Amino acid sequence: MSEINTDSKGKGKKGKPKKMSTRVDLTPMVDLGFLLITFFLLATTMIKPQTMELVMPSKDKPTNPPPKARASRAVTIVLGKDNKVFYWAAEQDEKITPKVIETNYSSTGIRKYLLDRNKTVMDKVRQLEKDRITKHMPDSVFDKEKIKLQSEEGVKVKLSPIILIKPSEKASYKNMVDILDEMAICNIGTYAIVDITPQDTVLIKNAKK
Repeated sequence: MSEINTDSKGKGKKGKPKKMSTRVDLTPMVDLGFLLITFFLLATTMIKPQTMELVMPSKDKPTNPPPKARASRAVTIVLGKDNKVFYWAAEQDEKITPKVIETNYSSTGIRKYLLDRNKTVMDKVRQLEKDRITKHMPDSVFDKEKIKLQSEEGVKVKLSPIILIKPSEKASYKNMVDILDEMAICNIGTYAIVDITPQDTVLIKNAKK
């Protein structure tokens, strides 16, 4: 890669020392550079953007009223102050006062409850994730199958919960982001953000006593 050029003139004569010049041949470095670029292109994993998919309501007025969901599937989650979460099953139109439970955003809090309620879908999603590895399933196919499992048409048995998220005035923006993250983690297929009612406020106050 390098060579030394010497001046052969003046051989055997005394006088000034011989002038020596060095030249480095960088041609092989070009091949090495291309090899490194190829290696990093093949070894680097493309980072997917971390985004959250949200379905916003349409501005068009519905011609038909939405179908009523079973009260046994409805779960109300109220976001309170100081990172507190209140939840209860069923709605109040059943003339039964629901049992309000206070929890938090930890893995043993609201997440554990949602995982237990959505166990049917979670088991199917875990099996789908195993098939993704063993059968080398493409990401596009995996995403479509996962959406089918989360929907009622794919689950068949209507045991998946319908979550009503009701943020209070004292809840923070971070609380809203955290609860939406829990919806994605627990594979909740049906949830909606609605306004908190005076009845909900009364239930929470009675639960704190």
